[in-house]
Amino acid sequence: MSGSVLEITDSQFEQEVLSVNQDILVYFWASWCGPCRLVSPSINWAAQEYGDRLKVVKLEVDPNPEAVAQCQVEGVPALRFFRDHTVIASHEGAITKQALKDFIESQL
Repeated sequence: MSGSVLEITDSQFEQEVLSVNQDILVYFWASWCGPCRLVSPSINWAAQEYGDRLKVVKLEVDPNPEAVAQCQVEGVPALRFFRDHTVIASHEGAITKQALKDFIESQL
C-alpha cells in the first residue's frame, strides 16, 4: 500500500470500494465543513499508519450524491468501514485521532 489517501468520485466508488477484497475506510467530507478540516489530518495519519492493512479513500459529498446515498451518509465528516463489500462499522461527526485509532483497531 502507498500509505496515502485516495480521493475518489461516484464513478470510481464501485471499482475502488465495492469491488475490492480488502478492508477499506471511506471518509466522507465537504469543503465547507469545519469539523472535516479538523479530522482530515487524522485520516492522512491513518492511511500512513495502517496502509499495509487498510485502504483509505476519501469522497467529497456534494459532487458525489450516489455513494453518499448508498452509504446512508447523513452528516459530515463520516466514516464507513468496509469488509467484503459491506459496511461493517460507521461513524458520523468529528472524531479525535485516538478515537479514530480505536475505531480502526476495533475492526482490524
